[in-house]
Amino acid sequence: MINKVSKNATRQKRHLRIRQSLNGTPSKPRLNVFRSNKQIYAQIIDDTTGKTLCSASSLDKEIKLDNGSNVNAATEVGTLVAKRALALNIEAVVFDRGGYLYHGRVKALAEAARAAGLKF
Repeated sequence: MINKVSKNATRQKRHLRIRQSLNGTPSKPRLNVFRSNKQIYAQIIDDTTGKTLCSASSLDKEIKLDNGSNVNAATEVGTLVAKRALALNIEAVVFDRGGYLYHGRVKALAEAARAAGLKF
């Protein structure tokens, strides 16, 4: 019998491999992305203290969305997380794609955050 390896398990392995070289500092925190089948989430994390500085998701009340799992939702979440980060005087971040391919929703979130003023 052939055992099929879960796509999420391989993504988590990729994420751990990426996280060995990525680290968020107080001057340049980490922008982490998680996407599920129904929503997309973004957090800005300071890894030295282990604290989430700000976050945004497609479930936020500020964003009025019909569907939380498309490119439009990712764009809205990217602009919202960038706006919240700039309010906390965070201008530069390290982008952590969470083991996902830089394509589709992850790419849309990153480009929207860049367009809103974050540098990475």
